[in-house]
Amino acid sequence: MLNPRVSVDPRLDRGSAPTLLNWKQPQGPVGQNLPPDVAIQCGWGRLIFGHTFASNEVLARALMEERPGQRDIALYLRDPHVVLSLAPQELFLDPSHTYRLWLDRYRVSTRRPRGFLLRRLASEADISEMNRIYGARGMVPVDAEHVWSQRNWRGVSYLVAEEVDTGRVVGTVTGVDHVQSFGDPEGGSSLWCLAVDPGATHPGIGKALVRYLAEHFLARGRAFMDLSVLHDNRQAIALYEKLGFQRVPVFCLKRKNNINEPLFTAPQPLEEQLNPYAGIIVKEARRRGIAVEVLDAQEGYFSLTFGGRSVVCRESLSELTSAISMSRCDDKRVTLKLLTQAGLRVPEQQLAGAPHENEAFLRGHSRLVVKPARGEQGRGISVDVRSTEELAQAVASAREVDNDVVLEQFVQGKDLRILVINDEVVAAAVRQPPSITGDGQHTVRQLIEKLSRRREAATEGESRVPMDAETERCVRSEGHTLDEVLPEGVALQVRKTANLHTGGTLHDVTVQLHPTLAEAAVTAARALQIPVVGLDFLVPQVDGEEYVIIEANERPGLANHEPQPTAERFVDLLFPRTAVR
Repeated sequence: MLNPRVSVDPRLDRGSAPTLLNWKQPQGPVGQNLPPDVAIQCGWGRLIFGHTFASNEVLARALMEERPGQRDIALYLRDPHVVLSLAPQELFLDPSHTYRLWLDRYRVSTRRPRGFLLRRLASEADISEMNRIYGARGMVPVDAEHVWSQRNWRGVSYLVAEEVDTGRVVGTVTGVDHVQSFGDPEGGSSLWCLAVDPGATHPGIGKALVRYLAEHFLARGRAFMDLSVLHDNRQAIALYEKLGFQRVPVFCLKRKNNINEPLFTAPQPLEEQLNPYAGIIVKEARRRGIAVEVLDAQEGYFSLTFGGRSVVCRESLSELTSAISMSRCDDKRVTLKLLTQAGLRVPEQQLAGAPHENEAFLRGHSRLVVKPARGEQGRGISVDVRSTEELAQAVASAREVDNDVVLEQFVQGKDLRILVINDEVVAAAVRQPPSITGDGQHTVRQLIEKLSRRREAATEGESRVPMDAETERCVRSEGHTLDEVLPEGVALQVRKTANLHTGGTLHDVTVQLHPTLAEAAVTAARALQIPVVGLDFLVPQVDGEEYVIIEANERPGLANHEPQPTAERFVDLLFPRTAVR
């Protein structure tokens, strides 16, 4: 440990690593004295303050005591290279940058959030919402019981962003007060676990949370606020630098575990090119010791080998799905015929023909869905078509994808995706179309572009809102134009379809799913004779019995349903001997 009698103002050398000045015995969350080796439990793991450890050996042992399912972080290490050398097979240097905001230079924002409010954690339901957001962003969830028991301790602050209209939690951040945690004479604080719901419609939530936490610590008289961010997270780094954060030479050490594996193992060059839908399966296979060979990274083809048996996959489509099963899902007319024969409820539909035939079908149902008979990822689909002009345009758009076009009765309801693997419901999620909320400053077009950037960042480039004729039609049908400034607080749905690839979002509802809906999904999978399938339902309520099934997807995106164990169940199907339940 550094000499506690040394007294140097850290602001005299703001490019240097933090030092420990005028050390005093730290205080714990319930007032008892802590040993000099300070490790603060934050719910997702421990924050280990390396500069409070007199011995590198003790610090290394502390990291080795990490609990299963958690992610400990040691920072402010005086000798990170020495600590690493004590357990090189178990520890690694985190590939993150540390940034610092000097709070005496911070300018308090005069602009208040619009459409959402920022507050402290207030209920156990808030913790569930925090974990939901963490799951959606691939982050480690917190121990709910620990967080709730420590909610009034001033050492760690859990903050959330809440939508005003819905009361839904759409963002969260954690702050650690170093003075309250261990009597830090430098007057420091730090920011951790900033996360925003990928489906949030309001812009600027992450920025507002960072500012709120900075002003929270500024009011307490803290000198600085640090944070750690992955070196390649360009969007986050750009935000932090815009707010005045400066990079400082502070390093983190972590323990090698399944959670941290992507940070310390270099993937094969081709594996880096896989999309998230293939990548989640490859990662699970490697975790089990299954050999992986990438055959075509761009198209998502790979081969898995274990015990002398090999299976070729394209994302979640494998050799176990027969050509017959695939063709049944590929043609939407055949899909609904088979489901009808199985006694399942489906909307009425017909093949598009002459204009007068199409218009007669429209008159019979008032509102239609028009889609190519074959296709995926929402291409060529028009939803809630009401006029003959819109119908003609929708049919023409669908024919750009496939010559055969299906006209389907429009059914009002929640868009529910149920994933069935090996005749078992593994996950269920409500899919919501992309929508924006006006701020009185930006045009509809600009707000859509902002939403697209957030969706792309949250999905590794897989989701964005197309600025096409269908988006323009949806905006126009709501009484707006793309170049109009959307009034503050006005919500606008910019697509009718909830497909992920066109900007839709998924919200896990697996535990709320009514048994009737689960049974219908399994029956549908058996009727199609397919081992892995995503069934698209329209339902009034997820926990109710009413439904219609509109489509079946033979190559569902498993990554969309995290934190449900979709990749685990898929690999169980392919290699049952590796399954651990």
